[in-house]
Amino acid sequence: MRAFCLYLLLLLSWSQSSMAQLTIEITEGQDNPSSIAVVPFEWRGKGQLAEDIPAIVSADLQRVGQFSPVAEEDMLGFPRQASEVYFRDWRAIGAEFVLVGKISKNGKKEPYVVQYELMDVFRQEKLFSKRLRGSEKQLRDIAHKISDEVYETLTGIRGAFSTRILFVSAKNLGNAKFNYQLKMSDADGARPRTLLESNEPILSPTWSPTGKAIAYVSFETSRPAIYRHEVATGRREKLTNFKGINGAPAWSPKGRYMAMVLSKDGSPDIYIMDLGTRKLTKVAPHYAIDTEPAWMPDGKSIIFTSDRGGKPQIYKVGIAGGKVERLTYSGSYNARARYLPERNAIVMVHRQAGDRSFHIAIQSLDTGSIQILSRTELDESPTVAPNGAMLMYATQYQDKGILAAVSVDGSVKFRLPSSSSDVREPAWSPYLK
Repeated sequence: MRAFCLYLLLLLSWSQSSMAQLTIEITEGQDNPSSIAVVPFEWRGKGQLAEDIPAIVSADLQRVGQFSPVAEEDMLGFPRQASEVYFRDWRAIGAEFVLVGKISKNGKKEPYVVQYELMDVFRQEKLFSKRLRGSEKQLRDIAHKISDEVYETLTGIRGAFSTRILFVSAKNLGNAKFNYQLKMSDADGARPRTLLESNEPILSPTWSPTGKAIAYVSFETSRPAIYRHEVATGRREKLTNFKGINGAPAWSPKGRYMAMVLSKDGSPDIYIMDLGTRKLTKVAPHYAIDTEPAWMPDGKSIIFTSDRGGKPQIYKVGIAGGKVERLTYSGSYNARARYLPERNAIVMVHRQAGDRSFHIAIQSLDTGSIQILSRTELDESPTVAPNGAMLMYATQYQDKGILAAVSVDGSVKFRLPSSSSDVREPAWSPYLK
């Protein structure tokens, strides 16, 4: 298990341009999704809006697989407010919920006003009536916010449509040279923005707990170094640049500490850095390879990958010391674990005994049972949505590196391929507001 080298080799195999944004391809949904009609909103202004808010909401809800939006051509009417909704018409086409709205423009600072209402067709009642304001550039943000509110109202789970993702793409320049880009986009792949561009590899992007900063590994000085980077300003600072491996940064839940992997004293070990003082503390030192730390919610312990038992498996240890606990036993390879507090489980890269493929799997820490969530051949780098409902990971599709996502129960799956680039290393943001 040489995770650091494996990531580098994967990055060096990337090719093609890295300019196109990601696009959604839904591959599997729930058997009986709820039918929802997102009626075209009335636009009380001139010209055409920069964003189609109802279309974005429909796409958001369809992507999670729990909802089936009604096609516009199947709608029997186009009400703009709750008083215009005739429930019998929507029952006739099988719609369970109806979202209506209107958009107006007035004022200068936040000129767009979006009013929207959600109705339960079978109960014949209004579930909510709300209003949002924003600039033209914020219309897409407003759409994702509406999706979040609809999702939470109907499922009881906070929506994650307003979050962001980080990912790394690379362009093959020929002659074994590459151009790497660290990008940030909406959770649906829209509005990609380049945060860092380099001719050397970029690895392991990760978010701070507030989402205002990120950390990553960059080889721009010819050897790996860990950087902290402010998203809004672009200001960044180098945190480590020791000889050997500087990798796998992971912020603690409150943002005071960062776990990382350093080999400055020999074999790769887990260290905890106090970001205020830069003091380093080694955790669970061992002659084996320890890597890929991830924090538990209490901020007092971490889970990590180690081959100290002969093969890569997941372990847990307190950052103040104590006994190292092995968490995984099933399979010949378990790595890159992330904790799911909603289920007291871990999601990880898993390979079954006798299998040559790597999959994303979830293991219950209560029972030890494992569920395989993905069935492609080279799945890696799982990252969890802040609501714990979806996982995103990197995989291969039609000989290209792409991002894919799956629900924690395995019932919903979609791909986010780019038309002209290979992508890797996804990182899902926390809630940003």
